[in-house]
Amino acid sequence: MTGVAQLNVSKESPSFWRVSFDNPPVNLFDAQTIIETRALIDAAEKDPALTVIVFESANPDYFIAHWDLNEDLARLADQPPPVTGQHPFIDILVRLSKLPVLTISKIRGRARGAGSEFLLATDVRFASRERTLIGQFEMGAGSVPPGGGAPARLPRLVGRGRALEILAGADDFDGDLAERYGYVNRAVPDAELDDFVTAFANRVARADRATLAELKAWVDALTLPDEREYPPQAAAFAARLATPRVQSWAAATFAAGLQQPGDLEERLGTRAFEF
Repeated sequence: MTGVAQLNVSKESPSFWRVSFDNPPVNLFDAQTIIETRALIDAAEKDPALTVIVFESANPDYFIAHWDLNEDLARLADQPPPVTGQHPFIDILVRLSKLPVLTISKIRGRARGAGSEFLLATDVRFASRERTLIGQFEMGAGSVPPGGGAPARLPRLVGRGRALEILAGADDFDGDLAERYGYVNRAVPDAELDDFVTAFANRVARADRATLAELKAWVDALTLPDEREYPPQAAAFAARLATPRVQSWAAATFAAGLQQPGDLEERLGTRAFEF
């Protein structure tokens, strides 16, 4: 798995993998990310020694900024069909959630939209207290409901009222507030985050894979959404993208610097309703 274009995989030990997102300039999630994440999941499912994966970012300002709004998924045309039968993005998130290993997001920087939905699909989320901003900005982008599973996952994680606040308000949540809401497991001082996550991952890496898989299966049965919840959400998202209101929002935000480093991407949750 090493040498891929966007996901850099370091095998810290046979049971502990570290995966770093690197898609400059702001770590957008696109078709190539789907292709590489699928390959990673395939490898993780087949490796009997693996028990824990830590996901992190090569860019300290952006964990995963959001979905690439210029992406049309044409690059997936020659790929095998999604394993779950879901939309390709949802397919990898469902499979990620059900991996027989523990997946950990080490969050430093911004993770909005698809970036937030990736975090929600991992098992455990640890965030930099000072450098984390996460959220679902889609409602600010011309009233688009999130389509990557956030409306199904967030209520189970943070409760109904807080899920609606996150989704309808479309604002950013810093590390402390995200921890208080249960959006992340824990906010850790930035200077301590790397050592904290590595120590936790090494602890889990000592677990027996079969036992860990059994444990996850019990928890998954009580906490993961029914897969039938995802298709109508994805369809609603796709339908809204084609509306004049959303097209106007996209044109205005691209002109203002969307998907490039700068004030708009840095404060997208705050500014999404401006356009």
